[in-house]
Amino acid sequence: MAWSRYQLGLAALMLLTGSINTLAAKWADNFSAPGCRGSEEHGFQHPFLQAVGMFLGEFSCLGVFYLLVWRDRRRPEPSTALAQPFNPLLFLPPALCDMTGTSIMYVALNMTSASSFQMLRGSVVIFTGLLSVAFLGRKLELSQWLGILVTVVGLVVVGLADLHSSHGQRHKLSDVITGDLLIIMAQVVVAIQMVLEEKFVYKHDVHPLRAVGTEGFFGFLILALLLVPMYYIPAGGFSGNPRRTLEDALDAFCQIGHQPLIALALLGNIGSIAFFNFAGISVTKEISATTRMVLDSLRTLVIWAVSLAVGWETFHGLEVLGFGVLLAGAALYNGLHRPLLTRLRRRGDESGGAEREGLLHGDSTAINSDS
Repeated sequence: MAWSRYQLGLAALMLLTGSINTLAAKWADNFSAPGCRGSEEHGFQHPFLQAVGMFLGEFSCLGVFYLLVWRDRRRPEPSTALAQPFNPLLFLPPALCDMTGTSIMYVALNMTSASSFQMLRGSVVIFTGLLSVAFLGRKLELSQWLGILVTVVGLVVVGLADLHSSHGQRHKLSDVITGDLLIIMAQVVVAIQMVLEEKFVYKHDVHPLRAVGTEGFFGFLILALLLVPMYYIPAGGFSGNPRRTLEDALDAFCQIGHQPLIALALLGNIGSIAFFNFAGISVTKEISATTRMVLDSLRTLVIWAVSLAVGWETFHGLEVLGFGVLLAGAALYNGLHRPLLTRLRRRGDESGGAEREGLLHGDSTAINSDS
């Protein structure tokens, strides 16, 4: 069935905003500017402040949700499904996981390339599968176990590509290894978040935009408050700000004042995550969850291509192989191979039936011609 213009627009919006989200965050990381109190020019390394911005983008989904509720109530027959009551505190544990995982990933993005960052996020398949077996009592199919195994192989290939391509790049080898490991660690937290959402949240039939917005509210509020103690907690060499503290939000705002393009990158990150969540939910609803998975994988390709085009990375063949293996692993785990196998079987049956029919017609012609 051909897609409508609306469906094509949703798919394009999801692919575009998903790519912008990672690229905008990496663009901000690549800037250097003076900070507060006449400090020397230094890199914009403020992962926790960037995470606050991302949660602000998710929080804005609540505005979209209430806009839909308002529009729905103006109809002659409003839908009650949009505004079903629920306890918002149900979203607090997943929001804490989201906050932790996102913060770790933004720290890691300062240490490794945007394409590797996006590819390694595919490791969430491994931990989601294992945790769903352990805590949800789910039985994985053979293809899903195979998908997990293929994903592990893909991660090894991407890791080897990072080791080879780190020479001559702006990131040190030790930073690249640390960054890659942090991304994989963050996926464990993301997998816990997914299991919590499935076990405690989804059974309440909460509208997806409301769910994303509520988690964004908790994440924004808690992490914004944590910026205060982070300003005083020493972090040594792990920190990227002149005061060597866990986070220096004041230094970030001073850098933005000296380099306004950083603000543009941050706004791109905040705006894109809101539109990405809306487009992703709409793609699942209007097309299919499988299409959403494919588009999410394609944005890795877009991020990699843009990173190469702007000179943030150098081409390495192992990355192509790693991306292909990770894509195959995700496809196997999500059952993308089933429609393909079904089509192949149908074509085989059709060709076999046509061949048998041709043989029968051929036999009858031969008999008639002999008579």
